[in-house]
Amino acid sequence: MKYCEEYYSDLRKTILSVPGTDDLHCKKILITGATGLICSGVVDLLHTLNTENNAGIEIIIAGRSAQRTSARFYEMKEGKDYRFAPYDATKPVSFDFPVDYIIHGACSASPAAYVKTPVEIMESNIIGIGNLLKYASDKAVKRVLYISSSEVYGKKEGNEPYKEDDYGFVDILNARAPYPSSKRAAETLLTAYGSEYGTDAVIVRPGHIYGPAITPSDDKATAQFTRNAVKGEPIIMKSAGMQLRSYTYFLDCASAVLTVLLKGEKGNAYNVSNPDSVITISRIAELIADAAGMKIKYEDPTATEAAGYNLMSNSSLDASKLLALGWKPLFCAREGAKKCVRLYF
Repeated sequence: MKYCEEYYSDLRKTILSVPGTDDLHCKKILITGATGLICSGVVDLLHTLNTENNAGIEIIIAGRSAQRTSARFYEMKEGKDYRFAPYDATKPVSFDFPVDYIIHGACSASPAAYVKTPVEIMESNIIGIGNLLKYASDKAVKRVLYISSSEVYGKKEGNEPYKEDDYGFVDILNARAPYPSSKRAAETLLTAYGSEYGTDAVIVRPGHIYGPAITPSDDKATAQFTRNAVKGEPIIMKSAGMQLRSYTYFLDCASAVLTVLLKGEKGNAYNVSNPDSVITISRIAELIADAAGMKIKYEDPTATEAAGYNLMSNSSLDASKLLALGWKPLFCAREGAKKCVRLYF
C-alpha cells in the first residue's frame, strides 16, 4: 500500500463522507484485524481524523504481530500514532484497560484456509467474538461493531440483491460451510449478549471488498487480479466469472464501518455495497486488466481452489439501510480498479 499524496487525498475525502465523526473525538477505539484490507483502511481514516482535525483518538491495534502491524502502517509511529496490544482471537482477552469502542475485524479472508483449516476458522470466528463481548460487558464498552460477511445469507433463487432479512440455504455439511456457519453463529452471539447483558453491538456485512491494501496472503480473486496486473502479467480467470457480486472499494467499506459504529441501531446488521458496483467477477477482472493494459487468461482451477469457491451465484447486496444512515460511497469500480494498480506495491 503506497502512502502518497493520491492516497492521502483519498483519505481526506473519505473521512469527510462519514457523518458525525465529532463523536469519535478523544475516544479510545480497539481494532482487531487492523492489518487486513478493511480495518487497515479504518485505521488510516482514524489517523487522518487525528492529523487533520486534531481529534485526539487513541487507536489501539490488537493483533498477533507487532512487526506486521508496523510494516502495514510504516508511515505511523507506535506509541505516538497508535498503541499495539497483543491479541489472539482463539485465546481469552487479557486487556487490562478500558476502551470506548471495539471494531472486530480479525478473521481469515482466505478461501483456501476455509477448506484447509476449517476448525481454526470456526474457532476464531466464534470464540474470538465471544471473548471480546465478555470483555465489553465487563468493561462497559459503549459499542462493539462486528464485521461479518455477505456469506451469512446463503443461496437463493434469482438475482435480486439481498436485504438484511433475506436468508437462504447453507449446506452445513459442505466443506465450505464452516465460514458462513460460524459467521452466522457469531452474529447470533452478539444478539444474545445484547438481550441478556444489554451489550450494545452492531453488525456490518460487507460484500466483496477490493483495493490496493491487500495482504500477501490474500488469495481472493480480486487480490490475485491486482497482483498479476501490477507485475505486468495476464489476469488469470479460473472460471467464466458470471457470478454477480457487490464490489466495494476498501476505503468506502472503511467509511461504512465508521458510519455504522456511529449511527447504526443497536442489534442491527447493515449490508455494505456500492450500488454502482454490483457487477460480475468477469467485469471486475476486465476493469483491473484495462487499468494495467493487460489481457485476461483463462485456466482451470485446482481441486483445492474449486473447493474454496463461494457457492453463491448471486451475492449482490441491497445497501438501502446503510445509505439511510447517511453513508455515501465515493469510488466506482472503474476508479477503484485504477487505484488498485496505481497504489499497490
